[in-house]
Amino acid sequence: MKDTAGQMLLGQYEAIVGEKHRVAFPKKLREIIGEKLIITLGYESSLIIVSETGWKALLEGTEGRPFIEKPARETQRYLLGGATSVSLDAKGRFIIPDYLRRFAKIKGKVIFLGLSRYVELWDKEIWESYITDLEKNIDKISTKLIGKDTKDK
Repeated sequence: MKDTAGQMLLGQYEAIVGEKHRVAFPKKLREIIGEKLIITLGYESSLIIVSETGWKALLEGTEGRPFIEKPARETQRYLLGGATSVSLDAKGRFIIPDYLRRFAKIKGKVIFLGLSRYVELWDKEIWESYITDLEKNIDKISTKLIGKDTKDK
């Protein structure tokens, strides 16, 4: 395996889920993330995919938090309790487990999004609806993120 340190997962890729619920992981993402993946529940009806070695990225913000903190426990339950390991076959494909496919409402076409340290997997129709709404609101969202919008606080 080549050295991929410092490489970011970027881009948007479309794929088709086959009748056996198998989907090809995009080659450009595969070259960075590897052949052994962890896939789990995501946010906004998406799934999150990380490398087997990079799974700790899922726990960002919860590590080092006391077990007695309910938000840390609940986030870990959600992300880790819904996670499963998958290995890519010789053609770079993996099977999306039923419970994850149902959670993300995946029907046929999907979108893989490279988001720096992880990949999101979306049903194409849900992604297109989400991105349309996001495009309309990105200015407000960005302003809120940098803390300049005091009305929503």
